[in-house]
Amino acid sequence: MIELPEAVVLARQINQTLTAKRVRQATANQSPHKFAQNRPTVLDYFTLPGPMTGAGNQQCLLDETPTDVAALCRLVQGVMIHVLWADQYGIHLPESRKEEVQLRSTSARLERILELDSRPLGQVRPPERRAVGNCRDFTVMLTAILRHHGVPARARCGFGRYFTPNQYEDHWVCEYWNSELQRWLLVDAQLDELQCRKLSISFDPLDVLRDQFIVGGRAWQMCRAREADPEAFGISDMHGLWFVRGNLVRDVATLNKVELLPWDSWGILEELTDE
Repeated sequence: MIELPEAVVLARQINQTLTAKRVRQATANQSPHKFAQNRPTVLDYFTLPGPMTGAGNQQCLLDETPTDVAALCRLVQGVMIHVLWADQYGIHLPESRKEEVQLRSTSARLERILELDSRPLGQVRPPERRAVGNCRDFTVMLTAILRHHGVPARARCGFGRYFTPNQYEDHWVCEYWNSELQRWLLVDAQLDELQCRKLSISFDPLDVLRDQFIVGGRAWQMCRAREADPEAFGISDMHGLWFVRGNLVRDVATLNKVELLPWDSWGILEELTDE
């Protein structure tokens, strides 16, 4: 890849050479520069881990994980429990356990998983010995493992329509490139058999319909075009166009491999108004 100083030099040379001249013909990929010969693709980019999806010293744990997406979702569900669904599994979480949702990186979460139960990741833990997380954490873990196996994957921040009737609820899912189908698929790693039954899920969580999960950018477009009511987007008592704007920014960040915590805020994200 061309680094910034080199890009500045090349831009200056092009400007000096081409000023007041007309380009009649151009031939691609003839430059001796390695960037022209081996240009990385979008799929290449999303195959490599980012700051939040690198496994660090726990990388060997991921070597033993399956590559099948369905099996990986079951694995993630077997080592993690959603902070807001714990009671549905018969678990009362003390406040100290709920703090596990503050873990940002995959490496830190893997360490916590092993602290609670040192067995291999493929061994399903009882609910009380699963690491506590939320939809973002289920998503980031699946994304990290897929990237570890060389599968292009990315977290997506947006809104799910399958939690509360007539509402777009704050949610995260994983999006991965299916090489067989040659398209990106949305996967909700949080939805296990119990949650699918409780929520009466009618679609395949391994291929979430695009009208059931709305990515942040699309949600923003819908609201600005008055195709949807901004007041229907959010979670709990927080909703409105400002919330949609926040998830738009978070989704842009995830596409740059910075999977923020759902409550991270700065600058424009701290403006709790629709203006």
